[in-house]
Amino acid sequence: MPDFRSTSCHFDTSPLSCRQEINRRRMLLRSLGAGIIAFHPWRALAAELVPTPAQTEGPFYPDRLPLDQDNDLLVIAGRNAAAAGEVTQLAGRVLDIGGRPLRGVTVEIWQVDRNGRYIHSADADARNDANFQGFGRFETDADGAYRFRTIKPVPYPGRAPHIHVKLHRSGRELLTTQLYVQGHPQNERDGVLRAIRDARQRASVLVPFVPSDVHPGELSARFDIVLGTTPRG
Repeated sequence: MPDFRSTSCHFDTSPLSCRQEINRRRMLLRSLGAGIIAFHPWRALAAELVPTPAQTEGPFYPDRLPLDQDNDLLVIAGRNAAAAGEVTQLAGRVLDIGGRPLRGVTVEIWQVDRNGRYIHSADADARNDANFQGFGRFETDADGAYRFRTIKPVPYPGRAPHIHVKLHRSGRELLTTQLYVQGHPQNERDGVLRAIRDARQRASVLVPFVPSDVHPGELSARFDIVLGTTPRG
């Protein structure tokens, strides 16, 4: 490999030719540096990543998990009717702080139904949507990807619309957090959301819910989760 510290400018080289040679070598060195970054895309990505903030689990993690715990919260096994609400395809990736995808992470979500009710014995009454699963699990693949079919969250007294998220791997809890509907007017008054002091971390949990390009009539929401440390195991 050439020594880029050398200018190859000799005593009989004109000043103009010498400057041209120096500039040529500088440009070559820069292009090599760009190639190194391209070869290690995680490094470039890691510089932009913000750790997803931990947030409270809240009082309504299901006290009795439903028999159906798959990643489609709109249809419960054995029932013909689907849950009410704006159908949403929720997807994303789980990454470590270096930008590397994490495989084998169990992602759990739980949320209220269209009527603002959790699947919890302390929140159960006639208003519960009996067709809403309310809780789901999915294990990330080699790309760290996960996906759920659920509904766009709705507000209930005291809280802006949100979805609870919990991550496990190898029997160890990695993170509990929440995601919110970007642009919802109640976000500014939500105490849990406002408790995230870092502006970049707060922005990282505000998720756009937009019309899906793949599923007509449904919404799409992307929530990438970044762990502040690389989990063992």
